[in-house]
Amino acid sequence: MKQPSRQRVSTGSPFEPKVGISRAVRSGSIIAVTGTAPLGPDGKTVAKGDAAGQARRCLEIIQYAIEGLGGKLSDMIRTRILLTRIEDWEGVATVHREFFGSIRPANTIMQVVRFIDPDWLVEVEADAVVER
Repeated sequence: MKQPSRQRVSTGSPFEPKVGISRAVRSGSIIAVTGTAPLGPDGKTVAKGDAAGQARRCLEIIQYAIEGLGGKLSDMIRTRILLTRIEDWEGVATVHREFFGSIRPANTIMQVVRFIDPDWLVEVEADAVVER
């Protein structure tokens, strides 16, 4: 049986080579996006203190990664939102709805103790299936 082709995309995060990861990997029709932090193009944290602003940046990066592997946001089947302050969930959920309101992927929102950078209030993971 032929193995599905494997493609990767990088978004330039300084953590990708440091940890040995890709932003997203596509194998066949499945795209998996790693935990995505709110980093600007310069590798620095954006929207410090603003979980919703950080979530928006995370989702922009995820959209770029998915599209870079031939997918679309409408291919998203699951997202995971990790927060350091669970009370930020509603603001972050509002941003999630802006991106996925009509798509409505499966989702989990959970609190974690902290991330690599203490300025990060949120990280987002995502999975997509490209069926065309």
